Amino acid sequence: MVCRKKRTDAHSVYTLIAANQAELPVHAMCKHLKVSASGFYDWYGRVPSKRAAANVTLLAQIEAAHVKSDATYGMPRIRAELADQGIVASRKRIASVMRLASIRGVSRRRGYVVTTTRDKRQRPAPDLVKRQFVATDVNQLWVADMTYVPTWAGFLYLAVVADLYSRLFGGLGVWCEHDG
Repeated sequence: MVCRKKRTDAHSVYTLIAANQAELPVHAMCKHLKVSASGFYDWYGRVPSKRAAANVTLLAQIEAAHVKSDATYGMPRIRAELADQGIVASRKRIASVMRLASIRGVSRRRGYVVTTTRDKRQRPAPDLVKRQFVATDVNQLWVADMTYVPTWAGFLYLAVVADLYSRLFGGLGVWCEHDG
């Protein structure tokens, strides 16, 4: 048999009930959230498991290493730092604890930003050059391109028009806002 009901995380539901039990009756919340009241009271009186207690300790050590690195280290470097201190934990466990605590390292990779979106209803512009980027004389073939340069204040957009034969710029434009 297959259960067609959507399964919810009981821990998050029980945490919600515990946070609101002063204002609302527990049995009413359990009924509306579709969990049993006996399950809530069992969860509420239960002591944390050994793994949960160890994760709290591990989280404190991870946070200390993260602060020491000026909040730049991710899981691999945090794991190496903990290994230097004699603390052994798997990479998946460290990653899981960091994810639950919303701890992230700094990545050197830049995010990919789409600066143009093509209208699917319009035909693409015709290829007048036919992919032959060779000019035999001045002013025969001009090309243009637009790109963006990421800065701390946002993106700086740059447009260039150049003659293919002489490789000289015929025009250059810089602006701060992308307006399509």
